[in-house]
Amino acid sequence: MAFQSQGTLPGVIAGLERQTVRPCSIHVLENGSPSEARINAGMVGAAAELVESEANLGFAAGNNFLARRTEAQWLFLLNPDAYPEPDLIAQLQAAITRYPGVRLFGCTQLADGAPGVLDGAGDVYHMTGLPYRSGYGAHIDPPPDGEVFGPCGAALLIRRDLFKALSGFDEDYFCYVEDVDLAYRARLLGERCIQLNKARVRHVGYASSGRRSAFASYHGVRNRLWTFLKNTPWPLLVLLTPVHAGVTVLLWLSAARFGQFTLFGRAIRDSLAAWPTLMAKRRAVQSQRRASALSIARAMTWNPLKLLTRGLDVRPLHDAMQSRATPKPPQ
Repeated sequence: MAFQSQGTLPGVIAGLERQTVRPCSIHVLENGSPSEARINAGMVGAAAELVESEANLGFAAGNNFLARRTEAQWLFLLNPDAYPEPDLIAQLQAAITRYPGVRLFGCTQLADGAPGVLDGAGDVYHMTGLPYRSGYGAHIDPPPDGEVFGPCGAALLIRRDLFKALSGFDEDYFCYVEDVDLAYRARLLGERCIQLNKARVRHVGYASSGRRSAFASYHGVRNRLWTFLKNTPWPLLVLLTPVHAGVTVLLWLSAARFGQFTLFGRAIRDSLAAWPTLMAKRRAVQSQRRASALSIARAMTWNPLKLLTRGLDVRPLHDAMQSRATPKPPQ
C-alpha cells in the first residue's frame, strides 16, 4: 500500500468485512509511506493484520512479502483501490470447485463511479509485445467465464503452489507489468487462466501513482520490454522482435506529445542496461518451459484492431480447451 491509498483503503477493508464468506485472513501492507501519512492499525480494523515495511517494496516485492506470511492454499491479491462485491469470496470458492486443476483466476473489474463501464476483464498479450487490460473503458456487460492470457493484478486468485513454483513476482519490476510477466511465466509452464464473470470488484485505477505519470510511464516501458525479451520462446522471439521494435519506436515518438520523449528513452536504455541479468533470467525461464511455442502463439492476441481499441479477448472455455496444446517436456 502507498500513502495515496488512504482514501480508498477503508472502503476496501469494509468490503472484505461484509463478505458472505469471510476470508481466512486479511493482510494489509503499509508499504514505506512517509511517517506523517502511514497507515495504522485503526485504519484496517480488527479483521485485518497490518504488516509494516519501512521501505517502499513496490507492488511485486510487497506482494511476495505478504505471500510469505501465510500458509493458505490460495492467495487472493487485491489492490487498495479495488472494492469487492459482497459475494466475491464465495464466487472465488465456487470457481475453484467448478474448474478443478486451474490454478490462476482473474476477476471482473467494473469502473468505480461509472455504471455500465468495464474496467477490465483480464490481461491481453498482443503479438506486438504490448499488453493491455481487456475491454478497458468499454460500455458493455462483462463477458461470461472464459480463458484469458492472464489476470489483472488488481484482483487475482492464484494457488500458493503455483505462486511458489514461479518464485512469485519478479521483484526487479517494482511495479507495472509484473502481473503480465507472472501470467506469461505461468503460461510457459502449461497453466491457463480463467476470467470469472461473477467475481467482481469496483476498481478506481491509478489511485496510487496517477495515469500517465512519469513513474507509471517509465516502469511500464521498461518492464514491458523485459517481459517480451525474457519470456517469448525463441521461434516467436525471432518472428516478433522486428514488430515489437517498430511499435516501440512509434510509441517513443508519440511520447513526445506528453512531454515524455526523454523519459521513454531512459526507460529503454535502463531496460537494455540490465541485459546480462535479463538473459540469465531468460535462460532460467526457458529451461523450465513446458508449453510449445505454438500454444503460446495461440494464447496471444493477433488482431491489430483489438490492440487499438483495447478490445475484449475472453475466449469460450470449450474453444480454449480444444486449442490448448499438450505441454511438452522441458528443454
